[in-house]
Amino acid sequence: MASKIITKQEKKIVFQNFISLSTLQGINYILPLIVLPYLIRVIGIEKFGLIAFAQALVQYFMILTDYGFSLSATRKISLCADSDKKISAIFSSVMTVKLIFALISFLLLCVILALIPKFRDDWLVYILSFGAVIGNTLFPIWFFQGKEKMSYITKVNVFSGIIYAICIFIFINSPKDYLLVPLLNSLLFIIAGILGLYIAFRRFELKFILQKYTDIQKELKTGWDIFISVVSVNAYTTTRVFAVGLLTNNVFTGYYSLAERIANVIQSFPMDSFSQAVFPRISKVFAKNKQRAMAIMYRIQDNITLGFVISLPIAYFLSPWIILFACGYQYQEVIFTLRLLLGAVFFVGANVFKVQFLLVCGKPDLYAKIHIFAAIIGLPLIFLLIIKFSFLGAAIATVLIEAGVFICTSLIIDKLAKKIIKN
Repeated sequence: MASKIITKQEKKIVFQNFISLSTLQGINYILPLIVLPYLIRVIGIEKFGLIAFAQALVQYFMILTDYGFSLSATRKISLCADSDKKISAIFSSVMTVKLIFALISFLLLCVILALIPKFRDDWLVYILSFGAVIGNTLFPIWFFQGKEKMSYITKVNVFSGIIYAICIFIFINSPKDYLLVPLLNSLLFIIAGILGLYIAFRRFELKFILQKYTDIQKELKTGWDIFISVVSVNAYTTTRVFAVGLLTNNVFTGYYSLAERIANVIQSFPMDSFSQAVFPRISKVFAKNKQRAMAIMYRIQDNITLGFVISLPIAYFLSPWIILFACGYQYQEVIFTLRLLLGAVFFVGANVFKVQFLLVCGKPDLYAKIHIFAAIIGLPLIFLLIIKFSFLGAAIATVLIEAGVFICTSLIIDKLAKKIIKN
């Protein structure tokens, strides 16, 4: 049955891209696990919390510069076949919008630093962290994903990640060196971005074409629903670390950030790689055969859910040793927070391909509505529970929000599936 639903050629393409992205993710997760214990021991949990808070702020600007292109532009490139002129036009439009948003982001950051004392006191940490936005803007991940050439992403990011880890061990030797952490991170992001652009132009013979306002406006309109949904998602994801930093202190921010980072590893690796590898391929399948695409989605989602049912109880019992390995010390606060967050990890894993299928179906409006609703409910819930339970409140809110998103998405997808079968 599986061979009828998914062809050998499709399996081969998805598997190759999955291996490339998994290698990238593995390096990106393993290197921090090597660096984290050293970093926390040298600069301390308080400075680590400050840097995590700065990265949470900078993440908002990354969302603005991405503008949903990681999905909308990826899909357009994947459906473009080999029309070099059309691909260059899409590439030029997307990069123009991203660069404009990067400039707007920097101006917004300057205003925040000038007007708000909490940020002004450590202004240099935020400025040094902003380089990650520049690098993320330049690196055309969405283009390589659309072309189903993920190996380029792997090569550039693995190289950058290894250099970053080496630099941390060489240059971070005392608490006073904490400013070098965001600086090194930003420099490596920028170098990776420049290398990514070089490969895209050289390997795919792209040409940058000055775009008319109408072309830029078209890209903005295409990515709007996804952008709103991404903003909504981050209203209850990135905001958790940010809210803990606002309402508590750098130490508690460090505790929560550590637990969330480890939970994200369990949640994302290797699921994110598989999701990104499948998305352009299943989009092509859907364009030809909607029922077949739906069958593939359900088969993949069921297997992923089963994987989490088996692995999460193991992660729960191994939490003390996971924290010891990742942090170099068994912080009880981090262990308890991580165990709470595993509930959210399950709901995300059991939902990931259903959510993605809404975009495959060309339903970004439904995708956006689900996450807007979650943000409207979740954002105040996060702040209320943090006020009530400190940093643990962020973990409790995360579980409740992801459970709600899972229920809403499942109901919508089941209804959509019935329509596809009927038609």
